[in-house]
Amino acid sequence: MNVPTMAELTAQGKQPDVLFWVGCAGSFDDRAKKITKAFVKILTHAKVNFAVLGTEESCTGDPAKRSGNEFLFQMQAMTNIEVLNAYDVKKIVTACPHCFNTIKNEYPELGGSYEVMHHTQFLKTLLDEGKISIEGGSYKGKKITFHDPCYLGRANDVYEAPRELIRKLEVELIEMKRCKINGLCCGAGGAQMFKDAEKGNKEVNVLRTEDALEIKPDIIATGCPFCNTMMTDGVKNKEKEDDVQVMDIAEMIANAQDL
Repeated sequence: MNVPTMAELTAQGKQPDVLFWVGCAGSFDDRAKKITKAFVKILTHAKVNFAVLGTEESCTGDPAKRSGNEFLFQMQAMTNIEVLNAYDVKKIVTACPHCFNTIKNEYPELGGSYEVMHHTQFLKTLLDEGKISIEGGSYKGKKITFHDPCYLGRANDVYEAPRELIRKLEVELIEMKRCKINGLCCGAGGAQMFKDAEKGNKEVNVLRTEDALEIKPDIIATGCPFCNTMMTDGVKNKEKEDDVQVMDIAEMIANAQDL
């Protein structure tokens, strides 16, 4: 894959239309890397003029802020904002709702104002503009449910873009009882992903997976690398990994188009 960095394009006197913010999960987690690659394949196929920061990208500071370390958050945020502003970045797209929410809603007061889109919103835009087409392919007729990421849905009111993309795959989209504004967290938010579980009767991700398995889907679709991990672990806990897949919407679109 030939993915240009902002530094390389700047050296050539070029400016991309979009900065793809990969995020920590998309950069380092083996499962999330597959989502990153799928999204890059779609961007390349659609001839989108984009770049990444590469080694200049650092954590947005979301886990630090959610776990109560405001000082560390501001240090991380200011470092990123300096880099973004130095490159005169205007538009950012990311496959992580945590990065999306933080850059969109919390960077402006620290001097970083950008147009920020979640990858499902951006893919919907590409579809509307005729830059990509979506067909069902191997997913046609499959039963799919969508788990709403907290920082995409309830925090930013983005519910329809991912669902419209899923419907284009010619599948049967079935909603869980707890969905959209009443959706249940996967258990990873608020930096919970990085700490041991507290005492209780059941893990949150297992509870959420039970919501999904109740409607007997072929695939649990997600739009967040952390949700993907938690739901995958939940499916394994229920020993259903041979029956139910957990996939990001970008992966499904890329697979359906044989990209």
